[in-house]
Amino acid sequence: MDRYTVVGVLQEIKRHYGVSDSGLGLLQTVFICSFMVAAPIFGYLGDRFNRKVILSCGIFFWSVVTLSSSFISQEHFWLFVLSRGLVGIGESSYSSISPTIIGDLFTNNSRTMMLSVFYLAIPLGSGLGYILGSSAKEAAGDWHWALRVSPVLGITAGTLILAFVPEPKRGSADRMGGRIKTRTSWLFDMKALAKNRSYVFSSLASAAVSFATGAFGIWIPLYLARAQVVQKTAEPCTKDICSSTDSLIFGAITCVTGLLGVVIGAATTRLCRQKTERADPLVCAVSMLGSAIFICLIFVVAKKSIAGAYVCIFIGETLLFLNWAITADILMFVIIPTRRATAVAFQGFISHLLGDAGSPYLIGLISDGLQQSYPTSALWGFLSLGYALMLCPFIIVLGGMFFLATALFFLDDREKAEKQSSQLTRPPSSAKV
Repeated sequence: MDRYTVVGVLQEIKRHYGVSDSGLGLLQTVFICSFMVAAPIFGYLGDRFNRKVILSCGIFFWSVVTLSSSFISQEHFWLFVLSRGLVGIGESSYSSISPTIIGDLFTNNSRTMMLSVFYLAIPLGSGLGYILGSSAKEAAGDWHWALRVSPVLGITAGTLILAFVPEPKRGSADRMGGRIKTRTSWLFDMKALAKNRSYVFSSLASAAVSFATGAFGIWIPLYLARAQVVQKTAEPCTKDICSSTDSLIFGAITCVTGLLGVVIGAATTRLCRQKTERADPLVCAVSMLGSAIFICLIFVVAKKSIAGAYVCIFIGETLLFLNWAITADILMFVIIPTRRATAVAFQGFISHLLGDAGSPYLIGLISDGLQQSYPTSALWGFLSLGYALMLCPFIIVLGGMFFLATALFFLDDREKAEKQSSQLTRPPSSAKV
């Protein structure tokens, strides 16, 4: 939520610190980069130490940093940028560790359902963050209060985790009875992950999803605003502050489609598991390939109908978000419990590195290059951005292919993980008296 609370007050941050659009973009870049760098570290710690303590400390850390950043003066924008990097470090703690705790508390269909509930927080948090930031800003008459409300919620959540969330034994839900006999080194874990074909392909597919969602979040509202100018239903924005209607509508659609996608994905997977053991990666593959079709249609219908474009966005994003919880469940199946936090962390690292860390900039770069042909044409500005965004459905199709590749190796890798899990433990009765 904290990340999207800041998005809700970007215009105010720009005026307060007197920075350009590239300065605002730097906030997201620093956040993502620090998130990526910290994720493997938390993955290592999460496989070896008390996870709920690490998780709570990360939440407390980013809450305090967010609160402190609301008091940074106008002359120290660099310090505000640094604070976003520190928030990224804190947020990487829960994203790397939380799924592994769930994985050790539940199994099979129950685990899928609980992971779905966990991943519902992504679209819900993004929507609430937007609303919270705008509401707090308007209620207090000061944008700084948008950064002073979310830390209260974060500290509350961290306290509840410490007080009520159990710290399950690694592998307890997978019936790994007894104590862990051997614990492998970090280097050995990394080599094992690199050799796990299901993990590698599903991570690449996850990066494809991240690429598309990162680009859409930045550029789709602007693309639709340009479409309205071309349709002559709106005037080009020449004011310091432009209308945020398209951004709010897109944010609301993303919130709803995220919720629907996760719920539909979990339900569909449970049904398909009755037909095939490869249901998880196959559902992801079909949903991504279907999503690519509707996302392509966005750029076909937007010139004539904004409403039609929103319908295509709704269906395309719903199908795209279907695989959020399923991807995490695939990881739980093919990775042994003592290696899962590291696996989750590096999957997040790869997803951001190859996905949303660079996709917004790349789309903008392509669009700028195309616009140079007719720099003053509103129509060409609209078309050039659309042509640049057409890269996204091709990346999504590539992600669908990666999920199909995952399906080929899924059963073998799951069987290997089950055998390795049993070899890592010894029954309590074998201990010396």
